[in-house]
Amino acid sequence: MPMPPAVVRRAPAQGRRVLLLTGASRGIGHATVKVFSAAGWRVITVSRQPFPEECPWEMGPEDHIQADLSDAADTLRAIEEIRERLIPDEGRLDALVNNAGISPKGAGGARLNTIDTQIDDWKWVFQVNFFSSIMLARGLLEELKKTRGAVVNVTSIAGSKVHPFAGAAYSTSKAALMSLTREMAHDFGPLGIRVNAISPGEIDTSILSPGTEKIVEEQIPMRRLGKPAEVAKAIYFLCSDASSYVNGAEMHINGGQHV
Repeated sequence: MPMPPAVVRRAPAQGRRVLLLTGASRGIGHATVKVFSAAGWRVITVSRQPFPEECPWEMGPEDHIQADLSDAADTLRAIEEIRERLIPDEGRLDALVNNAGISPKGAGGARLNTIDTQIDDWKWVFQVNFFSSIMLARGLLEELKKTRGAVVNVTSIAGSKVHPFAGAAYSTSKAALMSLTREMAHDFGPLGIRVNAISPGEIDTSILSPGTEKIVEEQIPMRRLGKPAEVAKAIYFLCSDASSYVNGAEMHINGGQHV
């Protein structure tokens, strides 16, 4: 979508807040972009995919960064590009949402357990799901300090229980990410930066596995899938002033599946 020349690299709108979101190309990430954009935030997205042709928000192509978070070197490159993108907003960042995540499958979409998962796959998953989160937060620390901003790490119900579809590497990386959230809340809190996590359950996205309907019927008290927008609104709450004294928390968004 072509952008009017007047909006490119100009002075920030008065009072505009800025979000950096990883894993924005589909599902929860896509819904999060819409919620924040509708609230007047500038949204900078990071994904290994190019910006989709169907632009769902103003400034989308201009504020999309294509980067491979499974590559530590490319993640560092992306951090420098993000800093450059923040120049029009005086180098300030109000929120970082670490939503990118991968879960490799075996033949025919089979779940990969601790015995079957290859070491290279463990490293690949942890780089995206865990290490990129702390790399981005540390790399953009000064920008977050300027706004006394917020970090939201997207974990998973699979991080607290064995899941029938999520692989072992994915599940353990999400458990580690929740532990990281607590550690970050302790370390970033004195700098004025709040760090929290959301833990989604079965959300109605394109990555649902066959058989999810059985989980809905047997394990979820609300007897339905969650909607991406419901997760996005929780993320927004944790990035807003409404949660100004919430730090180090993990919000369960799963219709009661964890009880």
